[in-house]
Parts: sequence; C-alpha cells; structure tokens
Amino acid sequence: MILRHAFVFLIPMGTTLPAQAQQSVADFYRGKSIDVYIGLSAGGVYDISARLLARHMGKHIPGQPAMLPRQMEGAAGLRLANWLYQLGPRDGTAIGTFARGSAFDRLLGIQGATFDATRYNWLGSTNDEVSICAAWHTTGITKMDQLYEKELILGSTGGSGDDEQFPKLIRGVLGVKLRTVSGYPGGNEIKMAMERGEVNGRCGWSWTSVKATQGQWLKDKTISIFVQLSLRRHPDLQDVPMIMDLARTEEERQIFRLMFARQVMAWPFVAPPDVPAERVAALRRAFDDTMKDKDFLAEADKLSLEITPVSGEKMHSLITEIYQTTTPALASKVAEMIK
Repeated sequence: MILRHAFVFLIPMGTTLPAQAQQSVADFYRGKSIDVYIGLSAGGVYDISARLLARHMGKHIPGQPAMLPRQMEGAAGLRLANWLYQLGPRDGTAIGTFARGSAFDRLLGIQGATFDATRYNWLGSTNDEVSICAAWHTTGITKMDQLYEKELILGSTGGSGDDEQFPKLIRGVLGVKLRTVSGYPGGNEIKMAMERGEVNGRCGWSWTSVKATQGQWLKDKTISIFVQLSLRRHPDLQDVPMIMDLARTEEERQIFRLMFARQVMAWPFVAPPDVPAERVAALRRAFDDTMKDKDFLAEADKLSLEITPVSGEKMHSLITEIYQTTTPALASKVAEMIK
C-alpha cells in the first residue's frame, strides 16, 4: 500500500508537465517587447497601419509586452518576408507586415521568394481592400479603353508589389499599354515621382491608402481613377468599372480571381513559422480584440483608415486553398505575364 501511494508521485522521464506547470503566455511576454517589422517605406499605409496596430495591440496580449515598430524595406517587402521565414525569432517576439502579394510569390514563380507562405502564422489583416489604377491629370486618361492607343507609365515598388504585378497582369490579359518603372522604396516615393513627372500614375494602389494620404488629390481631381481591382465593388467607387467586368472569357475571369484574391488580406500581419501554438493563439486573439478596441478604431478613423478585419485563420485558409486549387497551367500563364 505504501509503495502504491509513493508511485503516484513519480513522474517518468520525458513526461510533459501539466499546462499550469509550464510557462504561461503572460509569464513569457511580461517585461518583454515584440518587434513589429515593416517591409515598406515610412509614410505609406503599410507603415501607418503597422504603427497604429503597435500602439494598441500590446494591451490585449497576456503580459502586455511593448510593441516596437521597425523598418526593413526592400523589394516591396520580399526582403522582410524572407528574413522572417529564415531568420526571424520563432518565440513570438517578432511579427511583420509586407506586401500582400508576397503570399503567392512561390506559386507564381517570383524570383527571390524563399519561403512557404502556408507555414507562416498569419495573425490577421486590418482590411479587406479594394485597389485602383489612377492616372495623373495631365495625361488626359480617364478610361481603360484609352490605353489601347496611349501608353501610361506607372511607378512601382517592384518585386511582389501589387503596383508591379497588377499592371503587368492587366497588360497581359487585356493588351493595354501599361509600363512600369520599378525600384521605388514605397508609395510615398511614387507619389513624389508623380508630382515630379517621372511617372504618370500608379496601378495596384489601395483605395484606403489614397484616401488616407492623398485626400487633397481627390478633392482637386489631380488624379483620375479608371478601374478598381478587387473581387468586390467599393461603395465609394460606384461609377468606376471593376476589373472583373472587363474579363472577356472564363479563363480571363479565373486569372483575375487568382490575382485579386490577395485583396482580401490587404494589410497582413504575420509571425514566423514554428512559434509555439499557445503564443500564436494569444497573438491572434489580441489582433482580433484590437480590431474592436474603441481607441484603436477612433484613431483609425482620424487617419482615414478603413477597418474591415480578416482573421488569421481565414487568411491561412485562403492561402492554402489557392495553393491547392490553382492548376500548374494557370499559374504558369500568370507567372509569365508578371515576370
């Protein structure tokens, strides 16, 4: 009897301790900070959104860590995407945001993408976005049809940026005259290039970004918006044609669906692979709670940022589905258009 009672207290080697005996998420984060890496330049909406999130999300994470924004620019966020995947801390102390299209780079054969997007821990997106193509007022371009005869030169961040890939895809599908000048660090530099006359427009430009940073241009009609790029029509843009309306065949519709599905995850936030599951769950809950935080929403409203959040779970499911359902032939055709 004594031996049986004693045996109850023995813990065999290798047995996992009960959850309450392990370090809790709050214990881990207490007194620490989380680096919030931003893959595009200061002043654009990726940057604005990340800094806004960093000001509010920490209080919703157990242990209330500080959140510190850090810039890591390069190739529309591709540099950061690779770094997070290969070298980023895998303990939950680093998250990042980079171009939404980066998630589909491997599928589309983008050179330099060395990560598997399905292995990231997607935390959520602050918005389900609609993007636009816009021309500088001096070009006289107000409709897509004009681009069959007249070329429009567009500024782009290059790499996997929407403002590089979207114009190439539209040109490849519809045959219009769009040409990109690549290499700008971010949207802020493209806007300055438009003012200087280096380029004449931008395509793959988030409507949220336009409203948040270029309200005066809209008021003064400095730019003309001639198409919206999304799977849904934005209520602000009822008179602007949708790209899906311009598809002439079922294959063209499939190509547009593949390319513009990324708009659902407009401003994505992600943690590296292999972060402990309980910390990923805590970060996702904190992100979702932040999206309902009245102080966060009030500040977003002042910044003219739309908040229509998408959960990390939904983003992961969308990315996985696209990788599983896109045929090699269709992916190859799209890859050829945007290379």
